[in-house]
Amino acid sequence: MAVPGQKPKPYIQAVREGTYRSDRNSEGARFAPAVPVEPDWFELLPGDSADDVRGKAADVWRRTIPALVFSAGLTDPQRETAIEYCITVARLWQAERELSRTGLVVETERGNVKSPWVTIVNQYRSHFRALTGELGLSPASATRITPPENSGGDDGDVFD
Repeated sequence: MAVPGQKPKPYIQAVREGTYRSDRNSEGARFAPAVPVEPDWFELLPGDSADDVRGKAADVWRRTIPALVFSAGLTDPQRETAIEYCITVARLWQAERELSRTGLVVETERGNVKSPWVTIVNQYRSHFRALTGELGLSPASATRITPPENSGGDDGDVFD
């Protein structure tokens, strides 16, 4: 039983521990099973300087999103989180390349200073970790994801 002032256990944790009760635990939101549509990367990331980022984001989408649809039940209403993940990976990749090219310390009119790319990389890496956890892409967060049920004969489903 939950202690007053303490958050209830996540649904999947209660199921795993065998303590799930419908009056105490909530399964969470359910979305219509619509597969997310890949965005138009040229519209989303305009400009000639975004070629590398567009290509990397598209590559991340093709390698990651179909797997998330299958394994975690990712749906179209969750598409923006998936897009944000792809752009974050692409921008992190871009920032790491630039940091490798220019170095950790750059020379300015004020002398040698920490490269601004160090800050950018750290911010994108932090955002990447958060999105990885949200989408269940790290080994630890993957254990918290329940694969979607693939029952073809469930007539009680509101999305059928």
